Amino acid sequence: MRNNSPVKNGPLDGLRVIDWTMWQFGPVSTMMLADMGAEVIKVESLDGDHGRQFGRIGGIISDLPEGVNAYFEGMNRQKLGIALNLKSADGLEVMYKLVAKSDIFVENFRKGVAENLGLSYQDLTRYNEDIIYASASGYGPEGPDSGKPAFALTAEARAGALWWFGPDDDTPYQLDIADQIAGMMLSYGIIGAVVARERFGFGQRVDISHLGSMIWARGMQNGISFLTGKEFERFDRQSVGQILWNYYRCKDGEWIAFSMGQDRYWAPFCRALGRTDLVDDPRFSTMDARYENRVELVQLLDGIFASKSSDEWVRILTGNEEVIWERVQRTLDLPTDPQVVANSYVVDFDHPVLGPTKWTQTPVTYSKTPLSTRKMAPAHGENTEDILIDLLDYTWDDLVALKDKGVIL
Repeated sequence: MRNNSPVKNGPLDGLRVIDWTMWQFGPVSTMMLADMGAEVIKVESLDGDHGRQFGRIGGIISDLPEGVNAYFEGMNRQKLGIALNLKSADGLEVMYKLVAKSDIFVENFRKGVAENLGLSYQDLTRYNEDIIYASASGYGPEGPDSGKPAFALTAEARAGALWWFGPDDDTPYQLDIADQIAGMMLSYGIIGAVVARERFGFGQRVDISHLGSMIWARGMQNGISFLTGKEFERFDRQSVGQILWNYYRCKDGEWIAFSMGQDRYWAPFCRALGRTDLVDDPRFSTMDARYENRVELVQLLDGIFASKSSDEWVRILTGNEEVIWERVQRTLDLPTDPQVVANSYVVDFDHPVLGPTKWTQTPVTYSKTPLSTRKMAPAHGENTEDILIDLLDYTWDDLVALKDKGVIL
């Protein structure tokens, strides 16, 4: 009979993950696994994940008090931390012992790095034949550019993603989502491999790339382009292909967004705006007519929305279930959004250095294995001694010798 009592730390409780990743793509994925209850041991070099050294992001200073870094912290909470010199035989021996007692190994280094160090999938199966080995790459495991270095922007460029948004002026526009999208796909691939191992009894290698993830993220639009042979129109709100799939600026400078497609929404939309005269206007009464006259119609609607503040429009639109709309919020609006709070998409956490703070939570809800935020990101090598002694049976004398050899901090 199955035990239906809740699992304290989530659906992956009891799995151990070795996280040999840096920057964002890999750490996002392993943090998601940690959110789901897995024990994640982050293995860093003696000089640390380079993300710890990211002092400024998008104009925002990332360094916080007592050596805490916002960039690193936001992608590495929940994890334990160990620092190892993997270019030494003793450091590799520690890693092999960790692999022998783990379920999943995740790496995001350029092709050839793991192989040259003795940390390839084939290498690790000698110590754990059932290991799930997950690689985060730029361009995938095969092909002429499989070893080419990549970061988020170059992956978005290769995947055609820089043409998704912006005016049609032959200027690409940066998205900054490739790492997060690819990290989610990596988690998806790992969990699939966990299920396969439970069902069929074997581990395997999983590879997720920036390139493949970004192509997948634009799946519907790419599919249309592939089938028609035409590039999907990029989004430009002043000349948008679908008038009712757009956003409009209000009198106070705030925006209201609408997400409607078919002709059946046009009349309710016009009624909500108090412009029933537009319902049967031949310039706008059908989807094709609105497309042909889209520039004129956007200008007209801009004038209508600019006549009232966003609060006024919210009062007018609230309760109207015939119109699909929403305020255009900013990042710092989210922690107080009652819907966000009710679903724990942003959670409170009493950080030992920063105090009461807000954190994003992996947005998956389970009825019996709920997710939780339990721990801040580790200080560099924070749990090295505990892991070596409690998990791997090293002695204190062993640790002293490893420190003297420059294997651990």
